[in-house]
Amino acid sequence: MADTKREIERKYESEDSGLPDLTGVAGVETVVDKGVAHLDATYYDTPDERLAAAAITLRRRTGGSDAGWHLKFPVAPGVRDEIQAPLSDTLPRSLAGLIRSRVRDAELLPVVRLLSDRDVRDLVDSEGRLLAEVSVDAVRAERLTVDGGTAQWTELEVELADGGDPAFLDKVDKRLRKAGVRPSKSASKLARALAETTPKKKRRKQPAAREPVTAGDHVLAYVREQRDAIVTLDPAVRQDTYDSVHRMRVATRRMRSAFRSYGKVLDRTVTDPIGDELKWLAGELGVDRDAEVLTERLTAALDELPRTLFSGPIRTRLRTWTHARRGGSRRRLTGVLDSKRYLALLDALDALVDDPPLLEAAAGQPEKVIAKAVRKDFRKLSGLVEQAVALEPGQDRDLALHEARKKAKRTRYSAEAAAPGLGSPASALAKSMKSLQSLLGDHQDSVMTRQTLRELSAVAHAAGESSFTYGVLYGREEATAAAVERDLPGAWQEVKGGMQV
Repeated sequence: MADTKREIERKYESEDSGLPDLTGVAGVETVVDKGVAHLDATYYDTPDERLAAAAITLRRRTGGSDAGWHLKFPVAPGVRDEIQAPLSDTLPRSLAGLIRSRVRDAELLPVVRLLSDRDVRDLVDSEGRLLAEVSVDAVRAERLTVDGGTAQWTELEVELADGGDPAFLDKVDKRLRKAGVRPSKSASKLARALAETTPKKKRRKQPAAREPVTAGDHVLAYVREQRDAIVTLDPAVRQDTYDSVHRMRVATRRMRSAFRSYGKVLDRTVTDPIGDELKWLAGELGVDRDAEVLTERLTAALDELPRTLFSGPIRTRLRTWTHARRGGSRRRLTGVLDSKRYLALLDALDALVDDPPLLEAAAGQPEKVIAKAVRKDFRKLSGLVEQAVALEPGQDRDLALHEARKKAKRTRYSAEAAAPGLGSPASALAKSMKSLQSLLGDHQDSVMTRQTLRELSAVAHAAGESSFTYGVLYGREEATAAAVERDLPGAWQEVKGGMQV
């Protein structure tokens, strides 16, 4: 079983291997000497160092109080999520899955060994509570390749105690700087080890980032952003992190929208098959998401309902309905993310970004090529909205509004992709499309919620339970949909009046 913790720390370098006096730091009552630990860590990566490129570290370490396998993901500067697993000879499956979107079929090899003598001090307040752990590490790094080198340095780390206030690190930082200690130039020991033990002739120089200029540059930048989001969110989805499934699903939709909206920039004979696979992935991700949205909506509606309108075990019935749809879902989704089909999709996305199927229009100016594509999406949306508004209330209008919602979403995404090239007009359009999408989304959620209420009511009736409360909720959802339909014409006119792309 793997355990996860949020690691908040700062690293420093100093010519002096000693630790400055920290008893003067505000809030520190005592500095407790915890002794010296001898740590032996081997870091693993692919031959092309994919994990290091993403600032991810995977190590097997002995010695100290937390011997075992450690996998660290970057969150923000100085902040990482660390997943730990017990010590074993081989990489635990629980960690292997979390790096599969990066590693895929590549071999994991030991790349660096770090031997550290860690002199540890605890900073404790007047009530004996741990504020932070400070350590002075004497490090020896060895590159585990035929022509790899070695390096040595002394490093000072300050790690915030679990649940501590990050502002406390600022106080320690001020004291350390005053003592002549300077922040480390490397984000991690591994990063420094790789930099200092790799032969100069083999050191890779990262190409300087080039600002997007052409229409193709802007579209590819947007596509690359979505590819990166899918790969980065993979571990979070596997861990069932809040909102991760929704965010990955949105990334797939954004990329598919870019393929369709910018078909004059990227060759659709290449992107359409990839788009089909993205649609498949979005469908797998959405199996639980739609049920979650309905559950949240119904739960909120019940919370707002006066007790006098409750009749029957409706909350129990809702929980049963929710659990029935989530049964085994996480295990099923993990299977999808481990499948050959999904990993082949990731490879296809990499190939697309590395060797994009650009058409002639890709070399054109964003003001012409991208703006034309956005206007085309907007015209199609306009036709759908006006068609829906002209229909009588009922199932046909519901379907038409749902199609308009999907087109509003696509127009929003095309405007998002266009914003870096077209500036504020595209940004304003994306914002207005988000509002319109939200309005139409409320309507669609109401349609789906009423369908669910009919199902729940039928089951309750068959069990001899009262269906009164279901009827009350159904009526309120009808009123919500009617309000959207009433407000839509005015909202749409406002959107049309603000269109400047």
